[in-house]
Amino acid sequence: MLKDRKQPNSECITSSYGDCQLAIFGIPYDGTVSYRPGARFGPNAIRTEMYGLETYSPYLNKDLADYNICDLGDMELPFGNRDVVLESITNETQAILVDNKKIVALGGEHLVSYPIIEQFYKKHNDLVVIHFDAHTDLREEYLGERLSHATTIKRVHDFLGDDKIYQFGIRSGTREEFEFAKEHTKMHMFDIKNISLIKQEILNRPIYLTIDLDVLDPSIFSGTGTPEAGGISFIDLIDALKTLDDLNIVGADIVELAPHYDTSGVSTAVACKVLRELLLIMV
Repeated sequence: MLKDRKQPNSECITSSYGDCQLAIFGIPYDGTVSYRPGARFGPNAIRTEMYGLETYSPYLNKDLADYNICDLGDMELPFGNRDVVLESITNETQAILVDNKKIVALGGEHLVSYPIIEQFYKKHNDLVVIHFDAHTDLREEYLGERLSHATTIKRVHDFLGDDKIYQFGIRSGTREEFEFAKEHTKMHMFDIKNISLIKQEILNRPIYLTIDLDVLDPSIFSGTGTPEAGGISFIDLIDALKTLDDLNIVGADIVELAPHYDTSGVSTAVACKVLRELLLIMV
């Protein structure tokens, strides 16, 4: 039972599962990455470094200590069996949604978002997805596989349908992916400056926010498996989250931190601060 699970000690996040309004869980999986592995170590790195982060956000004038947030720790997963991993994520998500709690998942690679979003769609059939990423993730398949971190948003589109996916910061993909986006998603390439323009379109709709941290410029965030030159600044990302503060974000994830590619620890520190701001716009 989730409410009986032993939870990690944290000075930032202290509520029990029964009392919480939002539950965090880690998904240490990177079994379909197409370039450099290591995102499986992201959740634990974030949790460890959160000890050094103040609970108060001067960006939002909110404090994590004022809210009931629970950390359920990392899932235990069989790394070599993708289908069992996806089923396990589905079951974890279902169990939390039954209790009517919001969710923030920590990846892991971006494929882990797919079963979570699918379960949110089953609960909210008018769901909208906001996608921050360097990559389109709209391939039909990658090396013959339809389930990959390169196909995540295409698989989400399969059940969500047209014009319900808003993509920001995109700067890499195949010609076919960009052509698909013109017809089926609402893509804003290269930056996230226009995010305020979509607020009226999605006001009062349930929103799922998926943040692939490689949306950030690699000079800011080098600790990721597939870095892409260009990208947005940390302040751009925080400003975007502030813009979304009054919307109905029911679920979210942060994915693709591969901490060992940045031995300075800066990328992990950035991920922690993004997590803090994300939690505070959701509670």
